[in-house]
Amino acid sequence: MDKGKSLMIGGTGSGCGKTTVTAAVLAALAARKMKLAPYKCGPDYIDPMFHRRITGTPSVNLDSVFLEPEKLRKIFAWHMKERDMAVIEGVMGYYDGQGRGDRGSSYHVALITKTPAVLVVRPEGTALSAAALIQGFKNFREESMIRGVILNGIREGMYPFYKELIETETGLKVYGFLPKDSNVFLKSRHLGLVTASEQESLSEKLALLGAMAEKYIDLDGLIELAGKASPFETEDAFGEFSPVGNVRLAVAMDEAFCFYYEDNLEMLRRLGAEIVPFSPLHDASLPEHIHGVYIGGGYPELYAEKLSKNESMRANILRAGRRGLPIIGECGGYMYLCERIQSWPMVGLVPGKCRMTEKLGPFGYMRGTCRKDSLIGTVGETFMAHEFHYSLMADGGEDFLLAKPGRRSRSGGTAGKNIYAAYPHLYFYANPEIPKRFVTAMETFRQAMEEK
Repeated sequence: MDKGKSLMIGGTGSGCGKTTVTAAVLAALAARKMKLAPYKCGPDYIDPMFHRRITGTPSVNLDSVFLEPEKLRKIFAWHMKERDMAVIEGVMGYYDGQGRGDRGSSYHVALITKTPAVLVVRPEGTALSAAALIQGFKNFREESMIRGVILNGIREGMYPFYKELIETETGLKVYGFLPKDSNVFLKSRHLGLVTASEQESLSEKLALLGAMAEKYIDLDGLIELAGKASPFETEDAFGEFSPVGNVRLAVAMDEAFCFYYEDNLEMLRRLGAEIVPFSPLHDASLPEHIHGVYIGGGYPELYAEKLSKNESMRANILRAGRRGLPIIGECGGYMYLCERIQSWPMVGLVPGKCRMTEKLGPFGYMRGTCRKDSLIGTVGETFMAHEFHYSLMADGGEDFLLAKPGRRSRSGGTAGKNIYAAYPHLYFYANPEIPKRFVTAMETFRQAMEEK
């Protein structure tokens, strides 16, 4: 099957309104009963929650730092099968990638996936300078993939002025605008937007955004533009992964723990794991008959008191870990598995006392090195990961060497035969041996339990 229509929605920088415009376009196209394939550039977890809420379809991360172009194309095309159109939301500014380069940027992903891009621009406070800015983005690379513009945050009466000016000066088509409207403002906090499940009256906001896009954005033009994407063959992006076990994996999914790469879960399924959701906030204990636990990132610090007071769940996880149940805890999951968050007692399975900070801690792409044999690798093996957190772990483990390019390395995290607990989020598709080892460990645990 050939790849179908695809569109990239990029922006001039963070805060220009990429997520709002993307949500509006997705909502309007979904209202037209189109079957959409949503994507997000880079290692973001929150924007995909909005995409899924709108479309009813899991949103997939496209990360050209973690993935070489051929693998990224496979992931992209595979999730487009049986969909009418793909919509990719960009990251930061259109050319912003890893360090000083453009790898990992919206531009890089658009180039790899051969997807036409529209640039979201907030022109408030400018006139001709808006055209200069857009022209600069258009011409910054010989093939920028930028084919149009959507304006954000302007008054309806100013749209004809900006449209004529930009189209005359840059040769790019302006596909409409979104006006200022406080009723559709999407709230933010320290890790980004407030998650989709927390937004008050979100359904009404999304419906209003969709109606605004239908009124003010040239949706037919965007669909036509998306049809100009260059096709390539679709193949099973997960075809090389076959079951190494037949296990049940408890995955924490609630308000406190909700940051997961969709393809991480898909890879675990392909390797033989049945995903069983549970809530450290609301459930009294882990699900029955499980062979492993996966606790991803999120906002445990916002729910620390409630997590702490759910003593039966904390005790249940502690007992399970001590008896050898394989467990992965990433970032927020790591914080939950440690001794405490601020003054609130947590599970206590791994050493460390977590405190929140006013500034962002070590963040970005990094390479980890195993300093001891563990659930995810042997001594000296390396893995790619990503960090983003506003907390520090005092008196924690030092079982991994964590290094960013050009920066001094540091130690952190706890490793063991049955555990990975550390700040870095793992992306399994870039580290395929890790999920294989995880599922294999769960299968070993299952067989041992059945022999008892």
